[in-house]
Amino acid sequence: MKRIFRLTAIMALLLVAVTAQAQRRNARYNEYIKQYVPLAVEQMKEHKIPASITLAQGLLESGAGQSTLARKSNNHFGIKCGSNWRGRTVRHDDDARNECFRAYSHPKASYKDHSLFLKRGARYAFLFQLKITDYKGWARGLKKAGYATDPSYANRLITIIEDYELYKYDSRGMSKHEARDWEKELKKKPWLARPHQVYIANDIAYIVARDGDTFQMLGKEFDISWRKLVKYNDLQKDYTLEAGDIIYLKGKRTKAAKPYTVYIVKDGDSMHTISQKFGIRLKNLYKMNRKDEEYVPEVGDRLRLR
Repeated sequence: MKRIFRLTAIMALLLVAVTAQAQRRNARYNEYIKQYVPLAVEQMKEHKIPASITLAQGLLESGAGQSTLARKSNNHFGIKCGSNWRGRTVRHDDDARNECFRAYSHPKASYKDHSLFLKRGARYAFLFQLKITDYKGWARGLKKAGYATDPSYANRLITIIEDYELYKYDSRGMSKHEARDWEKELKKKPWLARPHQVYIANDIAYIVARDGDTFQMLGKEFDISWRKLVKYNDLQKDYTLEAGDIIYLKGKRTKAAKPYTVYIVKDGDSMHTISQKFGIRLKNLYKMNRKDEEYVPEVGDRLRLR
């Protein structure tokens, strides 16, 4: 009887532990891991940096892909410009105001540059002497080398790796089962392999449509009702997206941002393309210019934007 009771108690404790771990796991973190583990494993195979470390840094530095740097500039690792950087840049407040950070055209470029940043940095050279499975050594080494100023940086990386069992990718990469699951996921969510870059205009997030895009696909990628996307962009539900179309992910504003007060109509412009360019609701663009929907702008017309 005592043995049964002891066994029951042990099982109960295990259940509590598993439940506690599950509660610690963040759904957004899980989604990020699922999306970017192939990139982390790819970089591990090429540059010998533990995939667990790359993923944990990506999660921590980018807020699971939700930080301003990650969303606007695809910078998932908080890498600053440095004197040798010749690519795109963006200004962002960090340890000081208006610091220079690297900007990338795609998250994959950020992952690749992160590997090169560590591999080419003399202060990180000692890390590559560690075993690929020594994630604790890598985490503490990154802090020691000055990757981040946060005194708890190493412990935070280790906690993420252990809570989400990221260490399993260091010894074997992705299992055949996980690779198959990833391929199935790509079939259902093709945008995971090539997500749209998000830009900002008039303080509103937008993307640029590509060949083959549909409102339904964009709605799934950004978890927004496709009907709302149609409404946000002053379009009809039967409109066929064309490559280059600006598509806002939130409702547009009633007027343009402050620097833009007047616009001179150019060849090929329409009231709709102008409204999209400056993030203004179409009806408000007509209203502030005292025009009705029959109006067709001509080259040289001056239109108020505010």
